[in-house]
Amino acid sequence: MKRIIPILMALLLLSGCATQSAKKTYRQITMEEAVTMLEEETGYTILDVRTAQEYSEKHIPGAINIANESIGTKDIPDIPELPDKDQLILVYCRSGNRSKQASEKLVKLGYTNIVEIGGINSWPGETVAGDK
Repeated sequence: MKRIIPILMALLLLSGCATQSAKKTYRQITMEEAVTMLEEETGYTILDVRTAQEYSEKHIPGAINIANESIGTKDIPDIPELPDKDQLILVYCRSGNRSKQASEKLVKLGYTNIVEIGGINSWPGETVAGDK
């Protein structure tokens, strides 16, 4: 009996560590990797988390705009513009700070396939101007 208790304690400790290491998170890639991903993948959403004014000045073609400040503050648990929580969502902002914040919030809301690509300042591709 004295031998079994330490073994059980060790198993409990290890299972607790395994749970923490399986923490949900998002991936970070470079803009160049994002360009390649957009060429190879389908069914993705590009999410611009800057303000509506910044978005209207220039954005990646096809991107939708949800300001970082509004993510996670709604009374409803889901974001209507992002109904599929398993869909590939590429998140960007101006320089990369807000996109990291938004990616963390989206993961906490249950989104499982978030890829943070940094800031539009580093975007090597085409941009467009105008509202949603």
